[in-house]
Amino acid sequence: MAEEQKGLSRRDFLKTTGIATGALVGGGIIGGLVGYNVKKEDKTLQGTEQGGTPTDATSVRGLMFFRNPHDFQVLSQAVERIFPEDDLGPGAIKLGVGYFIDNQLAGNYGSNAREYMQGPFFAGEATQGYQSRLTRAEIFSQGIAKMDEEANKRFKKSFVDLEGGQMDEIITAFQKNEVEMKGVSSEFFFRLLRQATLEGAYADPIYNGNNNMDGWRMKGFPGHQMAYINVIEEEKFQKIEPKSISSMQH
Repeated sequence: MAEEQKGLSRRDFLKTTGIATGALVGGGIIGGLVGYNVKKEDKTLQGTEQGGTPTDATSVRGLMFFRNPHDFQVLSQAVERIFPEDDLGPGAIKLGVGYFIDNQLAGNYGSNAREYMQGPFFAGEATQGYQSRLTRAEIFSQGIAKMDEEANKRFKKSFVDLEGGQMDEIITAFQKNEVEMKGVSSEFFFRLLRQATLEGAYADPIYNGNNNMDGWRMKGFPGHQMAYINVIEEEKFQKIEPKSISSMQH
């Protein structure tokens, strides 16, 4: 699909967010810390297997945080708008980003278990770090519900039933802090969602994102190699099949 057919290409997204490639490929080591731009008819099909657990074309994994499959669908569509499938490779849904975020929210990332969470709480600047009394799990739960609420308010539909451009309108409203949330700004929720999307696309697959290491393949990132002794003196760029840390044996 030509880039001009899309509202926001992956290249445009990365350019506007100002996130450097070097930071992205580092997802292999930051995955533990912790986000489609195609028309609606091109959406990756997401069904619901028996028992109510959402599935996609590449995964049969279960959910650890989201109890409502609809909420997971909202999250999946939102992250696909942020990291869309295009000619370069799969988007967030096929990369398993939704499952990555779900799993992270069920753990220490979601509960802010390793962070100082006492007051006083003041509205911080955009350049400052975490300033909310709410945990990330609470912020995501509220943010996902607000996305659906905004969709119903503006278009009389659920977020998952909207056209791509309508989804973008709502996500942009969050980014511009135009949506009212309790205990946190919508702009802060958008930043959390965007950061988690990128980490899910580029983290090591052991964290249930970056399916088949396709995120790394798109970047030419080799993942976790035991050594580069055989190619270190080569002058040309070396294409190396990526490896997950799970492939290493001692």
